[in-house]
Amino acid sequence: MKRLILIRHAKSSWSEPGLSDRDRPLNARGRTAAEKIGRWLADNGHAPGQVLSSPARRCRETWERIAAQLNAPPEPELIDRLYLADPDEMLATLKAAAEGSVVMLGHMPGIGEFARALRRDPPPRHDIFRKYPTGGMLILDFAADSWESILPGTGRLVAWITPRTL
Repeated sequence: MKRLILIRHAKSSWSEPGLSDRDRPLNARGRTAAEKIGRWLADNGHAPGQVLSSPARRCRETWERIAAQLNAPPEPELIDRLYLADPDEMLATLKAAAEGSVVMLGHMPGIGEFARALRRDPPPRHDIFRKYPTGGMLILDFAADSWESILPGTGRLVAWITPRTL
């Protein structure tokens, strides 16, 4: 079995207009939300073995806040092609993962589209993944021996968490 923990970066700051999109940090609400997500993962036994992340500052800071809540968290692998990646790029990246439980940190709209594509069960009528709020986290299990063998539409929903629900 393989487990994917798909996380959209937490809320970022727009207070410095001169910063490039890649360099935007988390704002106070985002820092708090990432810590909540990390505590939830720790409390529910969902610590990952591997982290694949966009190199954007807001993704790196989200993982730093999450990781601070976990025992022996893995170092993130910062992957340039995950910056604003589409679902095909995200799937290709995931298929190269080495561990059984993987966190993937990314951006909208790709992460919401990827989440919808992976789920085995049809999304609800109000499809929560269209907005995939900042700090949103989807956990899916796959009945697969390797990441290379997973296909869209085969992920079983384990949990859908947003910072507002915590």
